Amino acid sequence: MVTCYLRYIIDPNKISEFEEYAKMWVPLVGKFGGQHHGYFLPSEGANNLALALFSFPSLAAYESYRTDSFKDKECIAAFQFAEDTNCIISYERSFFRPVLD
Repeated sequence: MVTCYLRYIIDPNKISEFEEYAKMWVPLVGKFGGQHHGYFLPSEGANNLALALFSFPSLAAYESYRTDSFKDKECIAAFQFAEDTNCIISYERSFFRPVLD
């Protein structure tokens, strides 16, 4: 299993737009075989940081999701929404493996 960690720098004046974007992606990850663990919006502290975590069975499965998402109508609409609203300033992506019994 591989878990993708996304750290977003968002426009603090567009948190509601980012939340709408996040709600688009949660079911889409599942559609492609992943498990979404949620988006996390600013609460206390920095007002421009947001996080997302989701897992796929393998890095190869994640790569298939990425490739297929660029051809999927709903994913394209979500990408376009973020671009139209400019709610995301930048993001970084990292991958982790869980330590389980």
